[in-house]
Amino acid sequence: MTATWSWKLLKAGSFRLDGGSMFGVVPKVLWSRLVEPDELNRIPLHANCLLLEDGEHKVLIETGCGGKWAEKDRQIFAMDGRTILDALREEDVDPNEITRVIVTHLHFDHAGGLTHLDANGNAVSSFPNAKILSQKTEWEDAVAGRSTMSRTYLRDHLDPVQKQMRLVDGEAEILPGLRVWPLTGHTWGHQVVRFADEAGTVCFAGDVMPTVHHVGAAFSMGYDMLPHANMQSKLTLLRQAAAENWRIALDHEPETPVVRVQADPADAGRFALEPVSDPTIASSSDR
Repeated sequence: MTATWSWKLLKAGSFRLDGGSMFGVVPKVLWSRLVEPDELNRIPLHANCLLLEDGEHKVLIETGCGGKWAEKDRQIFAMDGRTILDALREEDVDPNEITRVIVTHLHFDHAGGLTHLDANGNAVSSFPNAKILSQKTEWEDAVAGRSTMSRTYLRDHLDPVQKQMRLVDGEAEILPGLRVWPLTGHTWGHQVVRFADEAGTVCFAGDVMPTVHHVGAAFSMGYDMLPHANMQSKLTLLRQAAAENWRIALDHEPETPVVRVQADPADAGRFALEPVSDPTIASSSDR
């Protein structure tokens, strides 16, 4: 029998990124009808994370941007200063209790919260008792800085947790009822996370589909290393989610971060997302 998990969605801070970069080849005249940019062309995003518990383990999926940022960076990205440690504190969870941390990939807005600054200003592990899991390819690319972006794989997020890393090569069951599944395109080593709760399957989609506005096949990011591969990964995810009635948790969606997928019966490549009002996330979704 597959183990089931209880879970909550945690909001680990808001920030903004350039709208054109977030929508890639889609013209502004189209994407700006979906989300309004600010005067600097930035759109609002959240760092959404999940906290899973099974009675023995406390597992964190994603860690957000963290808090190690200079004031200039905070202004560039319009960071509100909230971190995953703030979100856990509100749930009365000690970071030392976290036994696993799973990251979809190691860009700063997903892995920044792996570390924090101690009293001496040094970056140290935020979850010292946890095994931290990423795809092997993702870790190797991160430490080599293999990206078109020069400041997205940052060493103060990575070096302090090197001994805690557990590298996965392909699809794997991390704990009973909790699996990682490579869906590449945003990075070469990007993975999503699937788990079972009492109501069925939940999938944390990472940057395969960061917001509800990225459901269209062409709506991929300028940040994607392999845009066509990411489009194919997204279609794979949406087809299976629609067929098996999964809930999908979106990593950067500010408004409706948990959705179900409906396939268009007239067009196999089109899908609609329906927001989920789910008591599983009610205790933390309004913060």
